Amino acid sequence: MHDDRNLVEARLRRVLDERIRPAVYPESVPLQVAVWHAPGEPVPVAEGLAAEPAPIEVGSRWGAPWGTSWFRVTGTVPEAWAGRTVEAVLDLGFDENMPGFQCEGLVYRPDGTPVKGLNPRNQWVRIGAPVAGGEEVRLHIEAASNPVILDYHPFRPTHLGDKDTAGHEPQYTLTRMDLAVLDETVWQLVLDLEVLGELMAELPADSARRWDVLRAVDRALDAVDLQDVGGTAAAARERLTGVLSAPAVPSAHRISAVGHAHIDSAWLWPLRETVRKVARTTSNMTALIEDEPEFVFAMSQAQQWAWVKEHRPEVWARVKKAVAEGRFVPAGGMWVESDTNMPGSEAMARQFVHGKRFFLDEFGIENEEAWLPDTFGFAAGLPQIIKAAGSKWLLTQKISWSRTNTFPHHTFQWEGIDGTRIFTHFPPVDTYNCSMKGSEIAHAARNFKDKGRARHSLAPTGWGDGGGGTTREMVAKAARLRNLEGSAAVVWETPRAFFEKAEAEYPEPPVWVGELYLELHRATLTSQAKTKQGNRRSEHLLREAELWAATAAVRAGFPYPYEELDRIWKTVLLHQFHDILPGSSIAWVHREARATYERIAAELDGIVGAAQRALAGRGDMPLVFNAAPHPRAGVPAAGAATPQAQGATTLAPRPDGGHVLDNGLLRIEIDARGLVVSARDIGADRETIAPGTAANLLQLHPDFPNMWDAWDVDEFYRNTVQDLTDADAVTAGQDGASVRIVRSFGSSRVTQVLTLPPGERRLELDTEVDWHETEKFLKLAFPLDLHAERYASETQFGHFHRPTHTNTSWEAAKFEACNHRFVHLAEPGWGVAVVNDSTYGHDVTRTVRTGGDRGTTTTVRVSLLRAPRFPDPETDQGVHRFRHALVPGAQIADAVREGWRINLPERRTTGAAEVAPLVTADHEAVVVTAVKLADDGSGDVVVRFHEAHGGRARATLTAHFAVADVTVTDLLERPGGDAEPPAVDGERITVRLRPFQLMTLRLRRA
Repeated sequence: MHDDRNLVEARLRRVLDERIRPAVYPESVPLQVAVWHAPGEPVPVAEGLAAEPAPIEVGSRWGAPWGTSWFRVTGTVPEAWAGRTVEAVLDLGFDENMPGFQCEGLVYRPDGTPVKGLNPRNQWVRIGAPVAGGEEVRLHIEAASNPVILDYHPFRPTHLGDKDTAGHEPQYTLTRMDLAVLDETVWQLVLDLEVLGELMAELPADSARRWDVLRAVDRALDAVDLQDVGGTAAAARERLTGVLSAPAVPSAHRISAVGHAHIDSAWLWPLRETVRKVARTTSNMTALIEDEPEFVFAMSQAQQWAWVKEHRPEVWARVKKAVAEGRFVPAGGMWVESDTNMPGSEAMARQFVHGKRFFLDEFGIENEEAWLPDTFGFAAGLPQIIKAAGSKWLLTQKISWSRTNTFPHHTFQWEGIDGTRIFTHFPPVDTYNCSMKGSEIAHAARNFKDKGRARHSLAPTGWGDGGGGTTREMVAKAARLRNLEGSAAVVWETPRAFFEKAEAEYPEPPVWVGELYLELHRATLTSQAKTKQGNRRSEHLLREAELWAATAAVRAGFPYPYEELDRIWKTVLLHQFHDILPGSSIAWVHREARATYERIAAELDGIVGAAQRALAGRGDMPLVFNAAPHPRAGVPAAGAATPQAQGATTLAPRPDGGHVLDNGLLRIEIDARGLVVSARDIGADRETIAPGTAANLLQLHPDFPNMWDAWDVDEFYRNTVQDLTDADAVTAGQDGASVRIVRSFGSSRVTQVLTLPPGERRLELDTEVDWHETEKFLKLAFPLDLHAERYASETQFGHFHRPTHTNTSWEAAKFEACNHRFVHLAEPGWGVAVVNDSTYGHDVTRTVRTGGDRGTTTTVRVSLLRAPRFPDPETDQGVHRFRHALVPGAQIADAVREGWRINLPERRTTGAAEVAPLVTADHEAVVVTAVKLADDGSGDVVVRFHEAHGGRARATLTAHFAVADVTVTDLLERPGGDAEPPAVDGERITVRLRPFQLMTLRLRRA
């Protein structure tokens, strides 16, 4: 037989495009259209409906960037259409390739009832099926003219990312506003041919099934009269019945389709627009649920559910009904789909606390899966947090974006730093925007790496990023793929149903230990420094506010600010979303974030101040409040006292220029360039700085990645470096313990103050950068005289070790990594820590010196600033302040303590008496991360702590108040958890902890 595949396939493409698809709407009449442009920010629905619009013609330009236009469309269904299905086809000027990334609309009836959303892949509104003829049609469209930021030539700088700079030029052309007859038989024929054509393209050329499909398609096209598609569509469908009814083979891969609309809580749009995106998407999905009895839709991010409840009560009522039917599923159990690298221990825990509690309170539903399809890598501390929240599964697909190594599993156990394992699935479809294309389904089946042991995978199905969700076409395709020869078998299921099946069929999956590092988007650890600083500061202010308010509530009857803390926590958690905290959103988002963090800081400072005044009373006694989990200068952890004197620091000129700082513990030499050329641990008689090098070295790199400007730093940035060694001035500080350095480069200026505090083994570095570079990367280097094959980075509730070498491609790919408050490097018996108050990105490299002692130089470099131009062309321009400390002679305990110290500076005040801590721990490895009152308002005290050094610990916690009962709880403060029950003797509570084990205790007050 002659091979005519190309001929038939080309025929199929043309006939579909030029004849059959256009025949889906064979008749149409225009609607009358009028429009009112809201003068500023979006207006309430009632105001938009009541506004008086002006006529507008199809073909007219409309929509200034970030504007809102209210269209009114009116018309009459022709009497001749009686008995037929009629839809309004409403094209605002869509580009069908950009669902979620351009203009969108929400359709309302005149009474304000939302009907459904409009987007490039969803332009229809059902008028009747069938119609009687003569119906009057009146619809209102709240249309958002969001500009296209990520265009066909992506990553070009644009000022469209902020309404203040976007201008007023109309963005879109009104394209179609019609009433149209829907020929459902033709529509079904389109789906038949699409599914078979896409399946055919994925089958082997020599397979009988491919030729069966090809011949059936050819026969069906023969049956289509191109001048009467509607009249012949049924006959064409009849010729496809056989190939569409052939069942899948028993060994076919099984795909659980989950309706999905990944909606970035902010990204190329501001938070206020996400509120409307969620309303549009949930309107669509509740409507689709009503039309399609098998369809199941899952939505994560409790914050987005809360927005619907607050801003769109009519939509909320429909959502609640669909949830009650089990068709609209709360997923993920987190407040937002957050970044997981940078949020601190408590913040990561509270993502689950607030997310799960929302779904429990609203629906009585307990989420058991973490749902994070788009997060940029996963910290090694996350598994035990998931488990401590009462969950047991994780889903993500983002690791498939890694550019160097292919992850070896799709279903596996992920083991965290404490040994907790979480059953984890990476959908092999490799997208969270699956549209049920044959290529996607075939890729999932071929790509699945656990064949022979497992056969189930999940496909998040629907348009995402900017929302939109699942379409009726996707549902129709899935119906054809439910049991189709040559394809994986597709069924709509909830995430829970998938995980139960996957776990049951794969009782002993492989294990992956440690972080799930994304080999991409590494620069998100540095971009938008002020957003990151605001997050870090907010996390620690919340710790202080809870600690002092709880202490004052127990000791002095202080009114605990439950509502204020709940609201602030949710705001901070929202800004940990994986495009806000990572710095990858438009300028508008980060401008608002900076203002929000300032407002939060003022409010939390007010709570802290009021609580401390209630505790200290009125008096002249000098007091220092210490919110850190370790004592300092005689002030107890979580208490207040008069600090003890700490000795003295001397400042002397250095013979070769520069200055020498000495406090009896460390001797620091700063040369005439303002570089640290020696940091000697006097007690250990050990030099910290590698021979022939200098620390406090600012290094500037070009930074122009191949794509994803705000997200990526590519390894070739290291090929070119400028050491910033020229100083404008190096002067002694007036306090006798510091040196001030000023240096200029490019269009920028750096002012540093290096301080050696009396009685402390640390050199403090306070760096202020007035930054006006573009496409540059600023690093701060510390070359250390240390032979270390691995180093420790703090992560949630512990630390994680990474190699310093690049033996394999996996290690080489980690050329930029995340830490929280410290990194620590050590040889047996001696180490060094570098701690920070607000930076996350860093790199660690090692070289062996060729001359002299042939020792090893291990260099830690802190990432300070970048200057990408997309999506915010003014990223990080302006003044920034960073605080770091170099801690020679540090063991891991010192790194932990100094990391807390720099992030929780002491607060000085006066009062009548010292303040004893509410709770103390007698083991320095047991670090208390939270002291608060229980969220339920009972007045119980909740204490959360973990083993922080990586060893076992037996510790006694002492409550300095009368305790009636002690309960081990999960993160939601409910009885439970797998911890060994503590031994309780009055107010003394003895616990045993595994390495990095997390524990939460609830103390009922007597």
